[in-house]
Amino acid sequence: MIDQIKKIASKHLAETIKSRRFLHQNPELSFKEYNTSEYIQSILTKNKIPFTNGHVETGIIATIEGENPMDHEVLLRADMDALPILEENKVDYCSINKGKMHACGHDVHSASLIGTALILNELKSNFNGTIKLVFQPGEEKIPGGAKLMIKEGLLQNNPQACIAQHVYPDLPTGKVGFRSGTYMASADEIYVTIKGKGGHAALPHLLNDPILMASQIVTNLQQIVSRYNKPDNPSVLSFGYVKADGETNIIPDIVTLKGTFRTFDETWRFKAHNKMKEIANSICEAAGGSCDFDIKVGYPFLVNDENITKLSKDAAQKFLGVENVVDLDLRMTSEDFAFISQKSPSCFYRLGTGDGKSIRRLHTSTFDIDEKCLSISSGLMAYIALKQIVK
Repeated sequence: MIDQIKKIASKHLAETIKSRRFLHQNPELSFKEYNTSEYIQSILTKNKIPFTNGHVETGIIATIEGENPMDHEVLLRADMDALPILEENKVDYCSINKGKMHACGHDVHSASLIGTALILNELKSNFNGTIKLVFQPGEEKIPGGAKLMIKEGLLQNNPQACIAQHVYPDLPTGKVGFRSGTYMASADEIYVTIKGKGGHAALPHLLNDPILMASQIVTNLQQIVSRYNKPDNPSVLSFGYVKADGETNIIPDIVTLKGTFRTFDETWRFKAHNKMKEIANSICEAAGGSCDFDIKVGYPFLVNDENITKLSKDAAQKFLGVENVVDLDLRMTSEDFAFISQKSPSCFYRLGTGDGKSIRRLHTSTFDIDEKCLSISSGLMAYIALKQIVK
């Protein structure tokens, strides 16, 4: 089976690379992946792979039915959206949509899943059940395309396994990584508006300084992680945006903050939300100001099912060799595949894309991959999917 998959994957490799470059060159932001969706549909149509479209507007669900299609369902997922980043790479397939870039590898995920579809379509007489291939919109933006597709009925057939892969520049091409159990953190967005009384900076006794309140909020909220949280529960609270339209001698009326909170415990997560608001409001009240503290609840933590992950890892070791499969550490980054993992047995693994020269970090203007990873990405996912189904 492995040799057969590798042979078919090799036959379709040029098309997989072509798809990845097209998608990279034509990135579209979350929930606006119209041309991306049309391109993927055109390939599925050309290869007579049945699908439905219009899921959360741009999403696609393709199905490949083996023998006895009602026996089992395995779900394979790829995300399609890009990020609002101006690409700085000097390559032939550089983004032509200014200010938009596939800086998180979703072009790789979608192109690889196209390749997987082509492989499985040639092997449908070799397995029982149905393999569902999901091209998902809006992974990068709350509420997350996965959550919305679940509401539409994505998991209504209770798939026995849900699989997704994600590029990983820290890992060399040719290697993949797995972690069983809790893997990625929940993620919430924090928006804070602090209102005071501004005026001349030389007359602070006549003012209620919102900059001072904001500073105290940022520093005091670090107690949430260091003093209210259990030490064995990783949590991160970071503020990446501060805006205060003052000058050297002008204190403004309003300061705004934006940040993120991440953790691995759902009970603690919402307890922390309340504690943040309590501390921030107390600081502002004591200083004669007020605070609007808004938390947009994002993705839950991602958990990999022990059995599905073991089966997938074993498949990867057979497909690539034991030496090319590594164990992953916890990550404080987040992923909306977590919504799927919270409801169905799942495995979210990492595909090495590093070229061994320099690490091109995700979500940066110079992110890119070693395209040699595409020689294994589609075939490996196809093999992992097939190992979930016993004929």
